Amino acid sequence: MGSFQRLLGEALAPGRVCVHEPMSRHTTFRVGGPADYYVEPGTKEELAAVFAICRQNGIPYYILGNGSNLLVSDKGYRGVMVSLGKHWSGIRVDGPRIWAGAGALLSCVARAALKNSRKGMEFASGIPGSVGGAVAMNAGAYGSEMADVLESVAALTPGGEERRLAVGELELGYRTSCIAGRGYVALEAAFILEPGEPEAIREKMEELSRKRKSKQPLEYPSAGSTFKRPLGHFAGKLIEDAGLRGFCVGGAQVSEKHCGFVVNRGGATAADIYELCRRVRQRVWEHSGVELELEVKVLGDF
Repeated sequence: MGSFQRLLGEALAPGRVCVHEPMSRHTTFRVGGPADYYVEPGTKEELAAVFAICRQNGIPYYILGNGSNLLVSDKGYRGVMVSLGKHWSGIRVDGPRIWAGAGALLSCVARAALKNSRKGMEFASGIPGSVGGAVAMNAGAYGSEMADVLESVAALTPGGEERRLAVGELELGYRTSCIAGRGYVALEAAFILEPGEPEAIREKMEELSRKRKSKQPLEYPSAGSTFKRPLGHFAGKLIEDAGLRGFCVGGAQVSEKHCGFVVNRGGATAADIYELCRRVRQRVWEHSGVELELEVKVLGDF
């Protein structure tokens, strides 16, 4: 066992360090080569220890939630993939507040809100991400976003200090916040929700679920909306107008159901998806003069 791996093993509970872990197991695209190290810290102390070990040894790290907005190279990731998943998935309700760990799925938070007759999280019930990533990118759907329901976020600084940031301190914008820019890691979020009628909340969730099923290619692995919404435009419409509905590179395809989604039709590689996105951006630029920006985070060597 190498000295770096040994240090990680000493910092974490037994069984929390894997080597050469395929990232295809941990991303919703179902592609991606092996990460050098894949770790699952269970406490903020363990997480801070991982950060310190990586800094001291000059090893990069990346924080992984549900892997729903991530494209990892077929060559993998040269560094430490830090998973904030099952050990960070707690949800508790305290009056109008719902406290959710970074690894809690948004769908579970929405169900907890329904169970406790709290409205406002319905929009998030079908977003396939976790709380940590959602607050870091101010995730949203159907006209609502995290900024509408967030009260505060507990975050760990690169130096291992825990800070609680009120919603006004998070610098929330369209698919952005100050969390990633400052190198912070979201640990827990507090949502504040108004009381609502359970039946009305359930009906809204079911209505949005029907819309998703009818308009989005949920039958294929994807990372959700692949491109950010350009100012004054819709990415899917621009892609369709450029004649790219159903366009394929290898096993990757511009969805025939919704052109804003790139899907893995079966057997796609990360390189297929990356090249497809490159060609889509080029064709849209040539057709409309609009430069599309990826919403999906790209990691590794392409």
